[in-house]
Amino acid sequence: MTRDSAADILCIGAQRAMTSWLHRVLSAHPDTWAFPNFDPVTSTSKEAHYWDWNRHRGDDWYRVLMRPLDDDHQSLDFTPEYAFLKDAQIAECRAINPTAKVIYILRDPLARAISAIRMRTMWATNGQSPDSHTITFGRDFLERCKNARLWEQGAYARNAKRWRRQYPNLLLINFEDLRDSPMQTLAKIFDHCALNTRDLPDHVKLEIEHRAKDVVWKTPAYQLDADCLHFLQGVTWPEKRAGRNLNSA
Repeated sequence: MTRDSAADILCIGAQRAMTSWLHRVLSAHPDTWAFPNFDPVTSTSKEAHYWDWNRHRGDDWYRVLMRPLDDDHQSLDFTPEYAFLKDAQIAECRAINPTAKVIYILRDPLARAISAIRMRTMWATNGQSPDSHTITFGRDFLERCKNARLWEQGAYARNAKRWRRQYPNLLLINFEDLRDSPMQTLAKIFDHCALNTRDLPDHVKLEIEHRAKDVVWKTPAYQLDADCLHFLQGVTWPEKRAGRNLNSA
């Protein structure tokens, strides 16, 4: 059987917007397939990072990585860094994944930025307790903002516009809907991905419901000083305004 697309379901972000949670839930469906973990070439079995880390390996490498053992299964690539790919890279993605279903989860820009900085702080401090560490404004904080690519990750309107040029049916999901009404929002995602849930065995439905209750990648609730919060507010406010009407665009 010849597969039309290397990856059947792409989730392009946003980072810190329940992408790991969604990957874990969708992986419970018997018609999906997650590639093997080749860390550090990939990031676990979730993120292939083809267009940012592995483009030099070539399309055949990506096709082999993403090909499920059963060609009837839908392969998953959930790499948040794809959100801010350039037009030419998204066109390359469309060429190798012409029939892919694309999902983009949008979270309040300020809340997402705070979560990203907390994650970077957790890495930098080797998981230091929030009780003993406060994030303060300075060189380390600004370096974490740069490494977290806050400006690119939070540019929802511009990112969605580029992706819609190649994938007009891009599905936008609100993080808050996914958090507050997970099963209802999952139904929309399963439908978008053409994954049947009505005829699933009871034990599979229960496993999906069980995974939907899990919390994945919760970061320590480090406090940020006022200067950090003011800086992040300034960074994210333009994108918050630009994204207000994004779902209806």
